[in-house]
Amino acid sequence: MAKILVLHGPNLNLLGTREPEVYGRTTLPQINRDLSLLADRFGVELECFQSNHEGELIDRLQAAVGNTDGIIFNPAAYTHTSIAIRDCLSAIQIPTIEVHLSNIHAREEFRHRSMIAPVAMGQISGLGALGYTLAFHALLEDFAKRGLLSE
Repeated sequence: MAKILVLHGPNLNLLGTREPEVYGRTTLPQINRDLSLLADRFGVELECFQSNHEGELIDRLQAAVGNTDGIIFNPAAYTHTSIAIRDCLSAIQIPTIEVHLSNIHAREEFRHRSMIAPVAMGQISGLGALGYTLAFHALLEDFAKRGLLSE
């Protein structure tokens, strides 16, 4: 059974109440529940993890080697600052889709640059919680190409 790891970075545990005009009103448990329903529907194993700590995110990425087929990752503010996360993603070589609820390219200048995008399979930005669903389907397409999905 193919496995997807969903990683949520700092402050995403505050979704639904933190700047809802920017990030929407959908909570993190709602996003995880919706992804779990998709995973059940498509026969994919899903693990969701959120941390406000860079090292914990890196540890979880490294632990994914050998047992995870794809990653959906919203690195939040670490997108723009973490060379360590970028280097980890490059090292582990697991197809990763970077997700952002808001359009980082339409926000403050410092948010326009992603350290993660150059080592990710793709980036989805500005579509709210739908971005996670789109990333899930993109990984399913990748799994199908790699022959990882059960018939």
